[in-house]
Amino acid sequence: MNNLNLSTLKKLEIILEGEHQAFATDLLERAGVTGYTIVNKLSGKGSHGFHEGHVMFNEDSVLIMIITAVSEELVEPILEGFAPFFNEHTGVIFVSDIQVSRLVKFQG
Repeated sequence: MNNLNLSTLKKLEIILEGEHQAFATDLLERAGVTGYTIVNKLSGKGSHGFHEGHVMFNEDSVLIMIITAVSEELVEPILEGFAPFFNEHTGVIFVSDIQVSRLVKFQG
């Protein structure tokens, strides 16, 4: 592990309803995010009670999580972009410090 170079980034975990996936990914791409992972059909409990991860009506009715790693400079603009959205819709963004190998994979 000594020859593994690690770089510090911020991890964003954005949880929202699947019907808003295009809005979220468009916002991320316009902010300069070069990649992300989408996890579908989340289950969990929050302020709105328990949410089942199975499809009830269509793919838009489930919760999704979009995970991305960004430079610290991108965090504030992304959070500002989501602020009006979360004033009207359910969801949350978790921000944490992470270490990544292969920094080139996270640069545009």
